[in-house]
Amino acid sequence: MLIHDFDKETEPVIKLENFYGEPKHLVKKCLVIFSSELHRTLLETHECSQIGLITACNGNTPIYGMNYAGEDIAFYLTGIGSAVASATCYEVHWQTGATQFVMFGSCGSLDREKTTGGFIIPTEAYRGEGTSYYYAEPADYITVSNSTKLKQIFEELKVPYVTGKIWTTDSMLRETLGLVKKRKEEGCIAVEMEVAGVQALCDFYGLELFNFLEAGDVLEESGYDTKDLYGANHNMQKLHIALEVLKRI
Repeated sequence: MLIHDFDKETEPVIKLENFYGEPKHLVKKCLVIFSSELHRTLLETHECSQIGLITACNGNTPIYGMNYAGEDIAFYLTGIGSAVASATCYEVHWQTGATQFVMFGSCGSLDREKTTGGFIIPTEAYRGEGTSYYYAEPADYITVSNSTKLKQIFEELKVPYVTGKIWTTDSMLRETLGLVKKRKEEGCIAVEMEVAGVQALCDFYGLELFNFLEAGDVLEESGYDTKDLYGANHNMQKLHIALEVLKRI
């Protein structure tokens, strides 16, 4: 069973040096971007250069570098889903040396009242995906590290936010009424597809994850509301906040 697949006693067969050689040490901090529009904005408004390349048979992912507030940082456009996002995070670490990652995506709200008007800083993530079980002992939830530090930064920036548990899933098409009800009863206020896996990988390799979310669609018993989804995905304010977080960590 999947919950028995955390193996920390033996070495991996496949290692990144097989693909990229020795690890590099170019930057310390990195933005994990989900929005193609926000990614394009950085490329168009800052002096950027490609500092790495993740290669795959279905297409490559460039890693870019730029200077922000006097510090060289990296950024890249990640894929969606826990397995892809976590693996990409580690490959970026290998190619750039980045150890601190600011990840900011959108999510589905499970509690409209709590999530309206502010960002979400997750404190725990329900492990409804598969990746985290390869990087951490089996458990229902994983603690989202650095949530306290991120709250302090949001307070400093005077950015509205709410904290709470979230649900990481592998399949948005199987977010059934029963599972939504169950997660809400456990205190989850949002659902997304990456945090548990990326957090588990970062914990395993000694990396730091700083994650915040913006709710777009809303999952309710009365139906599915998508009117704010585009805005949550591509909100320029998220990028400005992420850069300020990056400067302060």
